[in-house]
Amino acid sequence: MMDFKDKKYIFFDFDGTIIDTGPGIKNGVRYALGQLGIPIREGDTLDGFIGPPMTQSYPNNYGLDADMTKEAIRIFREYYAEKGQFECSLYTGMDLLLSDLKTAGKVICVATSKPERFAEKILERFSLLQYLDVFVGATLDGSREKKSDVLNCVFERLNEPCRDETVLIGDRHYDVDGAKACSMASIGVLYGYGNRKEFELAGADAIVETVDDLKRVLLP
Repeated sequence: MMDFKDKKYIFFDFDGTIIDTGPGIKNGVRYALGQLGIPIREGDTLDGFIGPPMTQSYPNNYGLDADMTKEAIRIFREYYAEKGQFECSLYTGMDLLLSDLKTAGKVICVATSKPERFAEKILERFSLLQYLDVFVGATLDGSREKKSDVLNCVFERLNEPCRDETVLIGDRHYDVDGAKACSMASIGVLYGYGNRKEFELAGADAIVETVDDLKRVLLP
């Protein structure tokens, strides 16, 4: 396994990596589909909506066309602004990990395809902004939502450090794909919404099971 202890710039995904936002996202998706009269398939956990941009999730999971997708996202955001953003929890030990990384002199960044205004409010709620050097999310107008676009924006704000000194941590293959597109190393975490097979297929440089495992991989 690659040695990550010398990586200076630690990039984190948000949903399913720092915060378990799954309940709020799923409730918002259920609400939006219900308002559109679209039944949720039996047995669908809606995990497929956690990670990728909603512009991909609705077509990929429920076959919505462009207009229906736009309306579903509008309804979802209404729910999420009122209720969904509060239906989440911090992964156990994540605040301590961020604190330890900061103490060790690491540059900590969050790069998420979640709309920036929602992610920022949640980070504020859990008092995590104090640990971050750069925080970039998606724009509401869709001009920045692909993982690679978000990551490149972080690099710009960091004044383009050497990418060999960076690693992205995420819970879905979309994170690994984005890291590869940006010439970064990547670590897949299994405590979120991804699985070992998708990380292996995507070519993650390491896969860890817990936040404690992540700490052991990143710090001496």
